[in-house]
Amino acid sequence: MNTQKLVCTFLLITLITSAGCVPGDGKHTSEEPAGFFWGIWHGWIAPISLIWGIFNSDIRVYELQNTGWWYDFGFYIAIISGFGGISLTRRKYKSTSNQ
Repeated sequence: MNTQKLVCTFLLITLITSAGCVPGDGKHTSEEPAGFFWGIWHGWIAPISLIWGIFNSDIRVYELQNTGWWYDFGFYIAIISGFGGISLTRRKYKSTSNQ
């Protein structure tokens, strides 16, 4: 099997399985709110939720039925580590010009 096809298949399977737990899907209620670990998960899949929310108005980036501060803390940890952490791994290239 071609490596490119294998990577595309893996990404498609990952996208489908991760999309099953997006915020606003009705899984969380006021009796069973989303907690800290759901906040981390929702932060990690925020870009998928954002794109999916364009086509389905029930899907949100952020779960409204949550435990409060702990959910927020998990959500922001995931956002910062997922997107803010990218800038920490970039290489800074020095320009090598002969003057």
